[in-house]
Amino acid sequence: MPIALLALAIGAFGIGTTEFVMMGVLPQAAADLGVSIPTAGNLITGYALGVVIGAPALTILGARLPRKAMLIGTMGLFTVGNLLFALAPSAEIGTAFRFLAGLPHGAFFGAGAVVATSLAGPGNRAKAVSMMFMGLTLANVVGVPLGTLLGQQVGWRATFAVVAAIGLAAVAAIVRLVPAQGRPAPSEASVRGQLAAFRLPQVWLALAIVTFGLGGTFACLSYLTPILTDVSGYSPTGVTGLLVLAGLGMTLGNFLGGRVADKALMPGLHAVLIGLAVVLAAFTITSGDKLAAAATVFVIGALGFMVAPIMQAVVMDKAGGAPALVSAALQSAFNVANSIGAYAGGLAIAHGLGLLSPNLVGSVLSVLGLALAAVSGTLERNTKRAPVAPAESVEVPVMRTERELVAA
Repeated sequence: MPIALLALAIGAFGIGTTEFVMMGVLPQAAADLGVSIPTAGNLITGYALGVVIGAPALTILGARLPRKAMLIGTMGLFTVGNLLFALAPSAEIGTAFRFLAGLPHGAFFGAGAVVATSLAGPGNRAKAVSMMFMGLTLANVVGVPLGTLLGQQVGWRATFAVVAAIGLAAVAAIVRLVPAQGRPAPSEASVRGQLAAFRLPQVWLALAIVTFGLGGTFACLSYLTPILTDVSGYSPTGVTGLLVLAGLGMTLGNFLGGRVADKALMPGLHAVLIGLAVVLAAFTITSGDKLAAAATVFVIGALGFMVAPIMQAVVMDKAGGAPALVSAALQSAFNVANSIGAYAGGLAIAHGLGLLSPNLVGSVLSVLGLALAAVSGTLERNTKRAPVAPAESVEVPVMRTERELVAA
């Protein structure tokens, strides 16, 4: 594999770390900024909203830029946003800087996927893209737990200062290792062509399934640290180990989800969403026991992140040709899920329903995702069964020659 893929993986590692480490240092950030944990949840929501808006907006604005320049620009903005967040004087300003850091998330992955495939040979394109996303997977296993530990021992600001340093390292690696890509072809830069896929209702349903299906996972994960410390009885240091366990579950789920998508797309999706709803509800019981809580956290991570590759396959199957804007929209949907989950879970806690209430909220959101998946499946079956109207017989007038017209 080309060494340039390392630069993309470093960027993905930084993005994955900053997105999920906020969940691990949420109590420390809340205490330092003088707000409640539900209010501090806006720091998660702010980043997610940045991705939602930035993914399509920056993809469109940068459609005519050379892709190397797009990678440098988006990672530079990511670095600045995280550095400013590490210096934020209040929760409100911190939320604005988290929003700024989230803007380049989807656009970086969209441009990175195209660059990765261009660097690899025809038989290695999928492998090249997976190498870039390996950085995202490693963030869940290494970056998030270590970032959480750093935040607990030194302070949450140190965690995001390190994330900014990772972003700077990614910029330097892209400049050094990624070869010049040139400008995209005019057809690839056409927004009209990218928007055509959004005429299909199945694409919108797929994005909604991601929003609610993964929203259920994030409703739980956003408040996982206080649940594990206050309910399960783990020490803050012990939580770090469980975040590694959750990351391993996510890694396994990402791998299994791809296999399921290849063999049984919609049945697999239904099974995963049912399992996710059940295990999230069960966490309200298993969280009271340390061993059972650890096992449940692993399963939640695995089932939750099985949804992502399955829905990637669904969206690209419906969009056709893998248009860049649909890929950006999928990143937006993932982070709408993050935003909705964090907000709904925090709302339940704020209304006095207790720290375990986000698990039940997550279970309900997963059931909504399942209902939307059923609607999508029904629509797909009806489309396939729709009879094709026979072509009407059209009488084509015969063209007469000039000699025949004179004779007539």
